[in-house]
Amino acid sequence: MKKTIQIHEKDNVLVALSHLSKGETIIHDNVEINLKQEVPAKHKFTVKALMKGDLIIMYGNVVGKAKIPLPEGSIITTQNTSHQTSSFGKKKSDINWKAPLIEKYRNQTFLGFHRQDGQVGTANYWLVIPLVFCENRNVEVIKQAFEEELGFAKSNPYKSLVKQMKAMYTEGKMDEFDRLGFEQGSITTSDKFFKNIDGIKFLTHQGGCGGTRQDSESLCALLAGYIHNPNVAGATVLSLGCQNAQSQILEQKLKKLNPTFSKPLIILEQQKEGTEQQLLSEAIKKTFLGMIEADKMVRKPAGLDKLTVGLECGGSDGFSGISANPAVGHASDLIVALGGKTILSEFPELCGVEQELIDRCVEEKTAERFSQLMQAYSKAAEAVGSGFDMNPSPGNIKDGLITDAMKSAGAAKKGGTSPITDVLDYTEYAVRSGLNLLCTPGNDVESTTAMAASGANIMLFTTGLGTPTGNPISPVIKISSNTTLAKRMPDIIDIDAGGIISGEKTISEVGEEILDYIILVASGKVKTKAVMLDQDDFIPWKRGVSL
Repeated sequence: MKKTIQIHEKDNVLVALSHLSKGETIIHDNVEINLKQEVPAKHKFTVKALMKGDLIIMYGNVVGKAKIPLPEGSIITTQNTSHQTSSFGKKKSDINWKAPLIEKYRNQTFLGFHRQDGQVGTANYWLVIPLVFCENRNVEVIKQAFEEELGFAKSNPYKSLVKQMKAMYTEGKMDEFDRLGFEQGSITTSDKFFKNIDGIKFLTHQGGCGGTRQDSESLCALLAGYIHNPNVAGATVLSLGCQNAQSQILEQKLKKLNPTFSKPLIILEQQKEGTEQQLLSEAIKKTFLGMIEADKMVRKPAGLDKLTVGLECGGSDGFSGISANPAVGHASDLIVALGGKTILSEFPELCGVEQELIDRCVEEKTAERFSQLMQAYSKAAEAVGSGFDMNPSPGNIKDGLITDAMKSAGAAKKGGTSPITDVLDYTEYAVRSGLNLLCTPGNDVESTTAMAASGANIMLFTTGLGTPTGNPISPVIKISSNTTLAKRMPDIIDIDAGGIISGEKTISEVGEEILDYIILVASGKVKTKAVMLDQDDFIPWKRGVSL
């Protein structure tokens, strides 16, 4: 295994692929580099001496600026490096994309749920949604009534652990607590009553009233996107009646997405229904009848052009931009070449690569919109004292992502190299084949929540540190950047891209492995780890500053 890697020929830093000791000599381009400090795996060190103010180049992009003079072989840290990016402007060049070979996949299909509007789902869910936080409790009551009776509830293995602890405490055997545990296979799912429904999902939130009217309208647009998503068969919506997020706004947003919207949609208003008992009884009866219709749907073959794949990263490390992200980028390019859609979000994590993305836009107006959205987001963040430079988390920094530009340059690799066909603002729906850019925060759950609302029927999520993030309606495939993580947290990782770091696999090989896995998940033949854990994360963005 190689000790270091230079990602781009223009880079003036190398990435340590394994732990390097102080005083160790690294040979690069036939030149000896003596390390001035120890360099942990995933971190970077200088190829040549840099003066104060010199730019640091990685991925061929500006990712930082030296705060102090740095001799060759110096580790890059937050103490000696500051955030710095290149400026960006109008589209400068035409697209000259070389699509990947797709013969292997040209005639492949997945087994999906065909909706009347032409979309194809990779799953078949029923939704129960509150229009306002006042209805969260009622949603939870319906959840308790439905899940166990319909076979969607899972047993909790930790209950037996608490039971054992109670018994030991009663018997005075506290010293035996450390030896307690539970069987790994004790999480079971009872037989489902509705065989063709993957689940009934209950989304709760803290919005719908108070705040601004724009927040409520945005929430209605988000919920409309979830109902319109091809993985959803129908929905039950609970309204209080007096809140800002009125049911009429939700219906208008649905009609905007699809003027001939025809999915079963049950909307009940508590202030009209009367007592809580009347509301809940009516909601449960109508939901059950709607699910009877949803259960009539069966999986049928669909072309891979019917895939809409969200591209996400979270808990990133210094290997993410070298292994997992570019592998996902290759999978994205394959899907685009096959006529499908992919969605790259997290605008704070595209800081520093704007010009590259602008030049990849197929239309000038698309490039201009991306530029405008990025500038508006950046200014809003700076106005409250939280610029994009504050994006890297303590975990990112500890594992080698020192600046936001460095993090962004690696994060953008998830989008591959294909042309950008559309730029979407938050809650806008992806309708054009190809790579779409979607304005969301870098926050993992706010971003994945948004991509499902924009039509993602499956998601790819890379991680170097480990994060359990999932989504209620769109299966999330988790890809680790390194093998150590995949071995340490096998309960949340679906695919290990660490073979790229060790040299055992290429980026294209792992990219094809990812697409093969997508087809299995989309066909219902494999459940992702996030689905098995019921990791149903859902956080609407209120359009305030969130990095």
